[in-house]
Amino acid sequence: MAIPDRSFTVIVGPNACGKSTLLRALARMLRPRSGVVLLDGRNVHAQATRTVARTLGLLPQSSIAPEGITVADLVARGRHPHQGLFRQWSADDERVVQESMTATGVADLAGVRVDELSGGQRQRVWIAMALAQETPLLLLDEPTTYLDIAHQIDVLDLCARLQREQGRTLVAVLHDLNQAARYADHLIAMRDGRVVAEGAPAEVVTAERVEEVFGLPCRVIDDPETGTPLVVPAARRR
Repeated sequence: MAIPDRSFTVIVGPNACGKSTLLRALARMLRPRSGVVLLDGRNVHAQATRTVARTLGLLPQSSIAPEGITVADLVARGRHPHQGLFRQWSADDERVVQESMTATGVADLAGVRVDELSGGQRQRVWIAMALAQETPLLLLDEPTTYLDIAHQIDVLDLCARLQREQGRTLVAVLHDLNQAARYADHLIAMRDGRVVAEGAPAEVVTAERVEEVFGLPCRVIDDPETGTPLVVPAARRR
């Protein structure tokens, strides 16, 4: 599979099909038993850790902040790959942290402890930290998990805006197929540890493919808001 440059790519599939494993392999957290992961044409495992960290950011599925840390301090940790023996904290680092908090709508929470925030606020802070890393490629593992529907849309709207306005390449794992079809411009469908389809949502999300991948009989209609594919499960008899 290949991730198109400057796309919002979403990986979908049933539970335990390998979505998060694939994302962890892309992030260099897992080494493939066979084959290779290429980042900008080079084996990701042959590149220096700091080089990869300046190119690729990861928002893991479960993130735990150090106890008592404030929002600003956590977001500032995203600047770590840019620090070094002869490169310490600078005005440019401070600017990036402020811009990242502003872009995610958490600037007014800078002095608040992360453990005092709601789930939706915390997720925005983690995204701000990933943005502060200033990587052209950002991987998001189930960024809407544990969020209510309103906060899910907020986070996905934010991701889409960052991809559109900043030209970043985003790769996200999502469980909600309709949200994936609405926000992605490139969709990857997986089943049993392999990619079964990839392309534009209108090409991938068909009634036949949804039943093949998820085992769900359904109809696929046009979303009345966006015109993207909308999956309507077949009614089951009582």
